[in-house]
Amino acid sequence: MSKPVPPAPPVEKAPGVPGNPAWKPGCASPNPRRRPPGVPDKRLLATQAMLDEMRNIVAVLVGKALEGDTNAASIVLSKVMPSLKAQSEKVSFHFDSSAPVSEQVAQVLDAIAAGAVAPDVGRLIIESVKALADVRAVEELEQRIITLEARQL
Repeated sequence: MSKPVPPAPPVEKAPGVPGNPAWKPGCASPNPRRRPPGVPDKRLLATQAMLDEMRNIVAVLVGKALEGDTNAASIVLSKVMPSLKAQSEKVSFHFDSSAPVSEQVAQVLDAIAAGAVAPDVGRLIIESVKALADVRAVEELEQRIITLEARQL
């Protein structure tokens, strides 16, 4: 059984120094135009007023939604139900990644035509093949430049 951990000692502040314990009396304040003591923050007051009325607002919206108000129903559902995100299903079709790019695209188009791949998923696959082809082209050009520079030396 473990021993209870004693609470941390309180941070000692200089007497009469509110806020930042690193601030020394007589030095310029790090926030010279701070809100005077006793004046509440306006944002806090607005948030508190909104929270106080939140139950009433929700009750009115739910009541209107139940009466058939589609705008109220839309507001209630948008806040209660998470928004659905589109997800692509996993696909399986014959794909030869070592084939030339034009044949890879043709393989994807054949899979779309056969119904094995949805058109939007096929478009994503073709865009991915194109991006990979672009990367390979840059790598090939880089290698050719290195080879040419080595021959010149």
